[in-house]
Amino acid sequence: MNINDINIQKRLSENQKEFLNSLSNYIDDEIYLYGSIRRIDYIPDKSDLDLDLFTDNENSLIYKLCNLLHLKKNDFKKVIYKIDNQIIYGYKTKYENIESKLSIEISIYNQKDREIIIKQHGKADQLPYIILFLLYIVKLCYYKLGILSNELYSKIKNYLIHMTTECNFILL
Repeated sequence: MNINDINIQKRLSENQKEFLNSLSNYIDDEIYLYGSIRRIDYIPDKSDLDLDLFTDNENSLIYKLCNLLHLKKNDFKKVIYKIDNQIIYGYKTKYENIESKLSIEISIYNQKDREIIIKQHGKADQLPYIILFLLYIVKLCYYKLGILSNELYSKIKNYLIHMTTECNFILL
């Protein structure tokens, strides 16, 4: 789903809209949002935004993002997905701006993998209601009650999301 989707626009804060529009203009390409922003387990001002960028030149895009977001090249970690027995390579980084209440996970993939990545992320939008309910409870325990560590929260969340989507993910 791109950032101009009306349902996503309603859920974004003004800071998030401004950031995403500036980023899209800077890289001169579309941004695809996935994850909780597209589901009922999104918690405003707490949940991060997950976004995909697709390019024919990952290194060039990484350098552009380093320049814009004041990141270092080694902030981008190489990732490998195994989706439907196909190996997909990409890069991930986390961008945070506490003053603007921005927490964004950026994924970069080659243009040739756009369709399979978008399809895979779309599967996570169609999680069973019980999983969505559990995700929401876990997020409340983490964000609102503070009773889960970051590590435990991440493990539980990833387990719940990936138990139904048949995707293997490796962070290098």
